Amino acid sequence: MLLSVGYSSCHWCHVMAHESFEDSAIARVMNESFVPVKVDREERPDVDEIYMAFVQATTGAGGWPLTVFVAPDRTPFFGGTYFPPEDRWGRPGFPRILAAIAAVWKERSRRTELLQNGTRLLDRLRQAAELPGQLAARGTFITSDPVGGAVRQFLGSYDRQHGGFGAAPKFPPSRQLTLLLRHHLKEGGAESLDASRFTLRRMADGGLFDQLAGGFHRYSTDAEWLAPHFEKMLYDNALLAPVYLLAYRITGDPRFAEDARRVLDWMRGEMLNPGGAFHAALDADSEGEEGRYYTWMSSEVEEVLGEDAALFGAAYDVRDRGNWEGRTILRRVMDDAALEARFGVPAGRIESELAAARQRLLARRGERVRPGLDDKVLLSWNALAVTAFARAHRALGDEEHLRVAQTAARFLLDNLRSEGRYFAVWSRGRAKVPAMLEDHAFWLQALLDLFESDFDEDWLRAAEEVADVLDRHFAAPGGGFYTTADDHEALPVRTRSGYDGALPSGNAVAADALLRLATLTGSTRRRDAARATITAFFAQSVESPGGFATLLTAVQRYLAEPRQIVVVGPGGANETREALRQLWRIPAENAVVLLADVRETRESGLPAVRAAREAGTEDGGTTFLPCRGGVCSLPLANVEAACDYLRS
Repeated sequence: MLLSVGYSSCHWCHVMAHESFEDSAIARVMNESFVPVKVDREERPDVDEIYMAFVQATTGAGGWPLTVFVAPDRTPFFGGTYFPPEDRWGRPGFPRILAAIAAVWKERSRRTELLQNGTRLLDRLRQAAELPGQLAARGTFITSDPVGGAVRQFLGSYDRQHGGFGAAPKFPPSRQLTLLLRHHLKEGGAESLDASRFTLRRMADGGLFDQLAGGFHRYSTDAEWLAPHFEKMLYDNALLAPVYLLAYRITGDPRFAEDARRVLDWMRGEMLNPGGAFHAALDADSEGEEGRYYTWMSSEVEEVLGEDAALFGAAYDVRDRGNWEGRTILRRVMDDAALEARFGVPAGRIESELAAARQRLLARRGERVRPGLDDKVLLSWNALAVTAFARAHRALGDEEHLRVAQTAARFLLDNLRSEGRYFAVWSRGRAKVPAMLEDHAFWLQALLDLFESDFDEDWLRAAEEVADVLDRHFAAPGGGFYTTADDHEALPVRTRSGYDGALPSGNAVAADALLRLATLTGSTRRRDAARATITAFFAQSVESPGGFATLLTAVQRYLAEPRQIVVVGPGGANETREALRQLWRIPAENAVVLLADVRETRESGLPAVRAAREAGTEDGGTTFLPCRGGVCSLPLANVEAACDYLRS
């Protein structure tokens, strides 16, 4: 089998498809000697994980398109990434590769030798899947907080000139920034906060960010966030928006709130399907050229903006010869004060003038050929989007953000759930591919975020159902969860990992969400499952913290004493809603704000809410009860005291 793993918005996947797969002579060789199979890695991360591990182990690198030659029993024996149509750039041409593999495969002795590499690699992957359970059995446990070591490692690779960590290429470090911000909340100190603020600012000002429509591109090819790969992925933006929201809640800096809004506005404006769920991605290419849709000639900017072009060009680095391959990638290079000094425009007017110019350019850009849209709906990525919009509602107080989250969640429940089990993909009216660990973990997190935003316990019941599926079908010996369910299609390896890849680790997100669920319900079973998951990967996270940022965030939650504030009062009253908004703005990541609506007649499934309702209110107004383990203390004096309790 000739296996090609890629995805719709992958630039080099398109290049190899056009150069080789669509070439009749090359296609003839492919079909004569191999069974060619294309796999969407976004639909089948389980397949991608196994064969990517093989290519990385045998070549030292990986990426997409992933090109692997596989025996009939699915053992890989040769692979790489992009191959050109002829010998080029020190790479062998794809036809030469095809001919060589076909010749070797026909010789039984050489075929056996080739297969040995793949067999050894699969054995190592099986051992890696067993390792967490073995480590847990040896008594490895959380003896101290390892987050400080991870923070020191991140700050050791911090780019003080441009922000971010390490050298080019630079991917948006959403998990590392979340850990740094939460470490600042717990331990104080300026360095973690300063590195996070500077990185977030530089990313949002750079070419990585679409300065006209909002939203982030995939990653930056250079160190200074200027030149991205131009595809725009739902999951990148859904992961970044909550980081900007957390930075806003910590610092109060309205720029972070605005950056988050612009990300969410792009998701809502360009990525929603008619049913209210989110499409997957936009391509990098249009008119056969990467970035064509997003870049500008200075003459076109002058034509659209006229006399306003000088101010805009100074602000956004518009040059006669461009700043990238003869064209301009818009990026913010001059702040309001510098623009005021140069052009004499009052600082208070600059943003409104720039915003008007952005809208005019956006309208002109809309006349261009748009990049292709990957319109499939992925449960895991949509779950991340639901979390982003739900958290935005709590941080920014916008009811529309909550409505978007609720609508998307109902679409997922209606279209990707059947008899308590989920599918990973919805496309063209049909659900397909049984959901995997990351789908369940991210969806569990999203359901909890929805519940904490509107207090509808139907979300909580759905979350319990998802947690039960994890326990029954994914749980692994010694703690943690397998990538696939016990009734999933049989693959060469059933993997188990706590490592963050392009997406956060499913095990880490599951552990964090189970801790949240345990805090809400008082369930020791959920807390024990979370503890076992953290324990299984703890030794690896201490040894290599850079790849386990999400797991370390779960460790932070595990080691912190959970706090709850139950707001007791009429749920729809202005006083109650305003109190909730004030409490939600407090950046207390290990605290939960609940509502005990005294007008609600149904019995709550939450111990703290039941206890708070029984306590009632003295005058029919709003009171604030600090609770722990289903037991509530005496009411706090007012909302300010409740905020202080969350900050403490």
